[in-house]
Amino acid sequence: MPKLLDAIQFKHGPTIKNRFFLAPLTNQQSHEDGTLSDEEYKWLTMRAKGGFGMTMTCASHVQEIGKGFPGQLGIWSDRHLDGLTRLANGIKKEDSSAIVQLHHAGLRSPREIIGGPPVTASDQPESGARGLTTSEVKKLIDDFVTGAKRAEKAGFDGVELHGAHSYILCNFLSADINQRTDEYGGSFENRARILFEIIDGVRSECRSDFILGVRLSAEKFGMRTEDSIGTAKKLFDQDVIDFLDMSLWDAFKEAEDDRYKGQSLMSLFTVLERKKVQLGVAGKIRTPNDAEAAMNAGVDWVMLGRAAMLESDFPNKYKNDPVFKPIEMPVPSKYLTKQGLSDKFQVYVRGRWPEFFAD
Repeated sequence: MPKLLDAIQFKHGPTIKNRFFLAPLTNQQSHEDGTLSDEEYKWLTMRAKGGFGMTMTCASHVQEIGKGFPGQLGIWSDRHLDGLTRLANGIKKEDSSAIVQLHHAGLRSPREIIGGPPVTASDQPESGARGLTTSEVKKLIDDFVTGAKRAEKAGFDGVELHGAHSYILCNFLSADINQRTDEYGGSFENRARILFEIIDGVRSECRSDFILGVRLSAEKFGMRTEDSIGTAKKLFDQDVIDFLDMSLWDAFKEAEDDRYKGQSLMSLFTVLERKKVQLGVAGKIRTPNDAEAAMNAGVDWVMLGRAAMLESDFPNKYKNDPVFKPIEMPVPSKYLTKQGLSDKFQVYVRGRWPEFFAD
């Protein structure tokens, strides 16, 4: 079994110094035009300096209409290149691999933010989202690939495709949401087509040592667990990506689908034959013991989200003391400020996870 401090080498890209990866966390602290803010730069480079082997950005939208939240980092225009270049350089200077998460919010794009109805795989009367035409799907694929090329130009080591959390790629994968009748709907193969065409495009358009990963949801968000497993299996079997990031919300929970009752959600993916694709998980990994337990369960690396918010140097502390005790919630706002969370980020956290705050 690999250990948390062991280096990891994907099929492509540089050797990554350890198995601690920073989760791509929504934080709402970039500028409204999608350009990088000093607050976002500080938040991410602090984690790189704190010892994370891979530092991943928040979800960065590849189309202006795909914006999912205020203050989101953009990658849909060359106007974003200067900030992205600065960020890639700042992360890599701290001996951390730099990855952009490519994103389109799909039906979760707020109308008040994008100035009109959101777009997704099929018309959704409940949300008012409009289904994309076939030509618009082709344009979306091109824009994901262009986002990857823009990340490459900025100096990032690679990208992750956000296929989770009911965002647009997840919408296409979902048998419940995707009711299309063209080549991007219907069968599982058709619903997965958009993801694999983006992967093919990134592989053909970006340099040979460019890292490519995918994030999936295992259940909920319109996803049936069997389809999540099927997508993971197809990604492993085709051996076309470097890593698969399973967003489990709780890495140690039991599967909710009756067909998998009694099995841990994580185990449904660790048992799959991976070829050269490496598997990681995110979800309530908050202590050194949690991280070690996930590794011992058979994953290749772990992602820290809220734990990284509380401890910017979690990997370095683990390196110095593998049984260190992370600070526990709640904490004062000023403590989070010292950990690199801007006022905007803290407003978002307070609305989402008020249990963080002692004041």
